[in-house]
Amino acid sequence: MYTPRAFAFDDLPELHQLIQHTRLAQLVTVGEQGLQASHLPLLLKPDEGPHGTLYGHLAKANRQWQDLQSGSQALVIFASAEAYVSPSFYPAKAEHGKVVPTWNYLAVHAYGQADVFTDTERLLALVSALTDRHESARAQPWKVSDAPDDYIQGMLKAIVGFALPIERLLGKRKLSQNRSAADIAGVRDGLAASPDVRDQTLARFIPQGAPHAPD
Repeated sequence: MYTPRAFAFDDLPELHQLIQHTRLAQLVTVGEQGLQASHLPLLLKPDEGPHGTLYGHLAKANRQWQDLQSGSQALVIFASAEAYVSPSFYPAKAEHGKVVPTWNYLAVHAYGQADVFTDTERLLALVSALTDRHESARAQPWKVSDAPDDYIQGMLKAIVGFALPIERLLGKRKLSQNRSAADIAGVRDGLAASPDVRDQTLARFIPQGAPHAPD
């Protein structure tokens, strides 16, 4: 990931926070089957290893798990908030007009080699933990144990789990830091006023009084 110094961040708790707030990740591998990608919910265990460990599962019919099993290097992309930035947001537009559109966003890339597992107890613990995480905000959370045991056992035979110890993390927080303080404020206010909730979400990541950083 191309990451100019102005946009890079490497604080581990902040990287983990963005990972945990990104509900669907992209797992990318290259192997005998060529370049492959899957969209997956993942579970982060931040205290396992120097950078944490990611857990997830693939359908057994999805042959990407074979790339993981063969030791292929994996890239996991966590794409968080994003928004189009109009030149009209910049006060500089009125001053000299030398402005162009861009895109602001937050992303983390995690790299590592995964261990694949098919043990029923480990798979059950994984899918239960993932389910509990995403059901926790519901008034009446659904649990894996709500389904018949023989049905769940059959479903577990159709998936392959993996644990991916993170070897390297790259964080990018592109929030117009290479602009003047006035332009940054213009971007924040412009996105906050947008009717699109995605723009409003990105605006909340832009701090008040953000300093001008070098390109």
